[in-house]
Amino acid sequence: MKVIDPKSTSTKDLHQYLLGAIAPRPIAFASTVDEHGNHNLAPYSFFNCFSSNPPILVFSSNRRVSDNTTKDTLHNIMQTREVVINVVNYNIVRQMALTSVDYPSEVSEFKKAGLTPVPSDLVKPMRVEESPAQMECKVKEIIPLGEEGGAGHLIICEVVRMHIQESVLDEDGKINPHKIDLMGRMGRAFYVRASGESIHKIFQPFNVPGIGFDALPEGIRNSRVLTGNNLGMLASLPEAPAQEAIDAVKQEPAVQEALTTDHPKRSLHLLAQKELAKEEKGRAASIAWLSEQL
Repeated sequence: MKVIDPKSTSTKDLHQYLLGAIAPRPIAFASTVDEHGNHNLAPYSFFNCFSSNPPILVFSSNRRVSDNTTKDTLHNIMQTREVVINVVNYNIVRQMALTSVDYPSEVSEFKKAGLTPVPSDLVKPMRVEESPAQMECKVKEIIPLGEEGGAGHLIICEVVRMHIQESVLDEDGKINPHKIDLMGRMGRAFYVRASGESIHKIFQPFNVPGIGFDALPEGIRNSRVLTGNNLGMLASLPEAPAQEAIDAVKQEPAVQEALTTDHPKRSLHLLAQKELAKEEKGRAASIAWLSEQL
């Protein structure tokens, strides 16, 4: 493996290694206003949600590597202690990218990017009307992490009001990931669209312990067919399949056909893999455990 020593690697290169490895990252489209009433809008991908009670968002505004200066967003937040965090979906990602340009502080990125500012309810910065979710925040704390170029400032924000476009909600009022169509930041110039085939459901009950990899029979654990993800699904089962379930699947035509092949164990593992792709973990386990009885 390539070994990176932060102390002997340039900040510019280290920055890209970190961003390439720690991805995708959500994008905080931060709206602020300065003491003169100039509105600023800028994207930050050092960002996430860290608490729901109280509702806390944290993003970092880093010092520029080139000249060690700070950005308008940080200046404005230090003055007003307020910010609106707008999320970025596919429909506005190129407009968002335009706001990353270093315009003078008196220039409104809303105008440059063709985005619509709308008044907030509880804070002075404007919201981005086109963003599907907008969070009005009061800044609780700003923590500087260093004094040289590349050093961040953790901006800890408490959400005091949230606005969500109803068009991105399901019938039960929950956010639908396909409808909100969020964008994530990768390394360099790469982004990821979090919708469509990129979305996967992973059902893993947190209050029911799985049997674990160590409880999988050796032949299954060392299968040349079943992948790590396949094994992870089997290992998440609360118990191994009962003999009755194994005997029942043995009578099924597809299983009978697999048993007559030249490599029945491999054929059963392939069949189990197909069942796992359909989230039929119980059936898959019965088929896989049957292979251990050959």
